Amino acid sequence: MLQRIRIENLALISGAELEFSDKLNILSGETGAGKSIIVDALMLLMGGKYDRTMLSYGADAGEVEGVFVLPGENDAAFLDEFGIERDSELIISRKFNADGRNDIRVNGKSVTVKMLRAITSHLVDICGQNEYQLLADKREHGVILDAYAGVKLAEVLEMLAVKYREYTDLKRRIAAVGDSAQRMQRIDILTYQINEIERAAVREGEEEELIDFRSRAVHGEKIKAALSAAAEAMSGENGGTDKIYDAVRALSPIASFSSEYGELEERLNALSIELDDIASTVSGLLEDVDFDESDLEKVESRLQQLRSLKKKYGELTELPDKLAKMNEELAALTDSDDEYDLLCERAERTLDELYSLSCDASELRRRGAERLERDVKNELAALGMKNSEFKVSFAEMPARSAFASHVTSAGADDIEFLLSPNPGQPLLPLVKIISGGEMSRFMLALKVISSRYAGVGTMIFDEIDTGISGAIGLEVAKKLAEISRHSQVLCVTHLPQIASMADRQYFIEKSSDGTTTRTGVRLLDRAGMIDEISRLSGARGVSSAAKRSAEELKDWSDGYKAGLV
Repeated sequence: MLQRIRIENLALISGAELEFSDKLNILSGETGAGKSIIVDALMLLMGGKYDRTMLSYGADAGEVEGVFVLPGENDAAFLDEFGIERDSELIISRKFNADGRNDIRVNGKSVTVKMLRAITSHLVDICGQNEYQLLADKREHGVILDAYAGVKLAEVLEMLAVKYREYTDLKRRIAAVGDSAQRMQRIDILTYQINEIERAAVREGEEEELIDFRSRAVHGEKIKAALSAAAEAMSGENGGTDKIYDAVRALSPIASFSSEYGELEERLNALSIELDDIASTVSGLLEDVDFDESDLEKVESRLQQLRSLKKKYGELTELPDKLAKMNEELAALTDSDDEYDLLCERAERTLDELYSLSCDASELRRRGAERLERDVKNELAALGMKNSEFKVSFAEMPARSAFASHVTSAGADDIEFLLSPNPGQPLLPLVKIISGGEMSRFMLALKVISSRYAGVGTMIFDEIDTGISGAIGLEVAKKLAEISRHSQVLCVTHLPQIASMADRQYFIEKSSDGTTTRTGVRLLDRAGMIDEISRLSGARGVSSAAKRSAEELKDWSDGYKAGLV
């Protein structure tokens, strides 16, 4: 259950803290006072979308923090999958900034919005306008029925999900192997590619060598002139080599007179040897500088071939690995006729098992649907819709021959809720038949039923009293009280009948000092509750009988709750 929530800088609320009862908690107030801000805070805590306009004007940051109490360690087992340590208390904080950034933490661990939604789905069930819209999607009808139908169906659905994963994996492997025609096409492609790469016989570093050769060939004349000049400077008449030899000969007679002279002679000798070697290298390069035009054409052709290979297969350095993988795939495809047939046989056997499980699931769903129909009609009758007809419609189960195109991880049932709220009206899909008040009561009927088996600690009702009043309002109040005996309930209301059932009640009010407007939240004592019931009835201040009437309604409601198990 949600023990308390703290709000800072959210819309008109600069700061508020609400502590909740484990039963029925009511939020009420004047129209426009800011009840929706409390709902927004709860939605943010559940992973709802944050919009920067939600931040209080002039504030840089805000925060919503909720403290949940979990009855026992097993109730916290779901936290394991999120890497959050089990504890009897769960603290969720969501800080939000003017730049739109959020910092979300659960027991101090940073989580994403998606993770927050997954975590709080185990803790809270929200009944609001969004959920009304969800009921227009018939896929949700199957989810509701499956949750209601019981443990046996859950076991079958678990087996179905496992078998479906096995089937989809087999289909993926079959697609990878391909049928005979697809396989032959792939073999042809691989054979061509392997031959092309092998014929190319690319050497390591070959591209760099060719690029270097092309550069030298293109600039051959310039290179030749430079090498010739260098050779002439070193080996020509009066060249560098002769000059160094002259220097060596000049120093040789005095080398023994001083170590310095001797060292100079040795250095010049070494230099003459090095210069001879350089001159020899330059001469050799000069002999190779006459490039043939046909050689350049061959190099250009080879570079074009290498560029084509790179475009098709990627970097040349990766070709050996790609070639090895292609050969492996070719070998596997060449020998895969038997594997393909084996996979197809296994897929068909798995589909047989899926069909059998889907039929079992459908049968259990149909039994559950009969019970759900009775329960919903009973609840609707108590909510003033006693002549309503409710039906869980099933499309015909596909034949085995057509099953492959209908199967899902939940079987092959196509389910839709149909309702006739008034005698003489045909059963029609919910989206086509229900008014606002009827939708509220239908949703409440589902929540009353689900509260008996769902095991969610907290249920939030927003706009559940849309389109209802009078005696029906009292019936809705009784249903909310009934739910609150199994789950904690938080409800925003404008009906005195619902407010009278409160175990704890907060009054939301707006105030202004002429420059700023603020929304405040005030916990009501019993006298405050009675005054609020009188206000909601519209009779406060009209007569003393209005207060007595509110007191009587509160006393009757307390007596009604005391009689609930």
